[in-house]
Amino acid sequence: MNPRTRRIAAVAATVLALSGMVTASPAHAKPGKCPTLNVSEGWYGDNRARLQRLIDTHCQDSGGKGADRPVAVFDWDNTVIKNDVGDATMFWLLRNNRIRLPENDDWTTTSRHLTPDAAAALRAACPTGVPTLPTATDTRCADEILSVYADGATTTGREAFAGFDHRRMEPGYAWLAQLLRGWTTRQIASFAEAARTENLAAPIGTEQPVGIRKVTGWVRYYDQQRDLVRTLQKAGFDVWIVSASPEPVVDVWARGVGVKPSHALGIRNTTEHGRLTARLKGCGSVPDGEDSMITYIDGKRCWINQEIFGVRGPAAERIQPASRRQVFAAGDSDTDVSFLRDATGLRLVLNRNKNEVMCRAYDNSDGRWLVNPMFIEPKKRKPTPYPCATTAYTAADGTAQPVRRSDGTVVPDQWDSVSGP
Repeated sequence: MNPRTRRIAAVAATVLALSGMVTASPAHAKPGKCPTLNVSEGWYGDNRARLQRLIDTHCQDSGGKGADRPVAVFDWDNTVIKNDVGDATMFWLLRNNRIRLPENDDWTTTSRHLTPDAAAALRAACPTGVPTLPTATDTRCADEILSVYADGATTTGREAFAGFDHRRMEPGYAWLAQLLRGWTTRQIASFAEAARTENLAAPIGTEQPVGIRKVTGWVRYYDQQRDLVRTLQKAGFDVWIVSASPEPVVDVWARGVGVKPSHALGIRNTTEHGRLTARLKGCGSVPDGEDSMITYIDGKRCWINQEIFGVRGPAAERIQPASRRQVFAAGDSDTDVSFLRDATGLRLVLNRNKNEVMCRAYDNSDGRWLVNPMFIEPKKRKPTPYPCATTAYTAADGTAQPVRRSDGTVVPDQWDSVSGP
């Protein structure tokens, strides 16, 4: 049986096993020898048991290669960890004067989507003629940068970004990567490592000052997700991380769950003479430097298809046959919807009360969605239904629309039922 046929057979076995139509393990499974999940606390209902069945269904020698290995893909921020490594990095950069002055002192060079209002506000707030911006002490400059990044608006409320596809780009996320211009990958890794050390050491609930704001100052790995990643790896899964944080930053953090940099996808900058530029790598039909697609919603699908499954050109932007898709996916946000939907086995969602992803998870039209409260500081039950039938879907042009199933039917509003105390 060739690798492609084996993958198709494996997918079919998963579908049958998960639907309860068969009870026997496939031929490559090793009853009694498959690795088991060790952490039981924090899993909701039968989620842990269903994950274990998926592992048992696909259990094989960890030495399997290429198309023989089932693929698992995890989002990173608030999926494998609590809080956001992109935020942690930005806060560290601002507190340690590590953001360089824009090229030619022109803030429009930092993002093709930055509005004239935002560029003018940044120019007025931040000094010129310095190698790096003194944001540790210059609160006005720090506040303006943080406002544009975190709020998508200037400190006076003017829109900071415009002219982008809302299903392929979040310009605030991209801007963090673009503000890394001029540093080497090694230097960025050292910044990320310093931020990681601080955030892991800080007690849960810690806040830190950036400019005049108080912002989150702690991060934690989820024990449950670290256990799941390692168990999947032991079972022969090819485990990947896909994140909308800068890739050199994700590489540093992913090692904490045993995922190598070669298996971590994030926002990628182009480079010149070994240093990052403010331009971004493209995917599918998007060329390098166009800066119109990152690892965000449909962009995550593209990067997964391109980098994990080797699909090139415009085809990478489309849903692939089942044999060229991940068996398992995990996420927490609307930014993860497309690659979650592509998973052929199970789709784990940590409930952060995000509209579109929760509409699809609770609708559960094919029975493959799992919803779990966050493992640390879970959200309380949402008191009103998710507006699935009206406004929970954000279209490419930014308009709010109904959430639709693959057959075009509208998902009805869904009540929150899996939440914290």
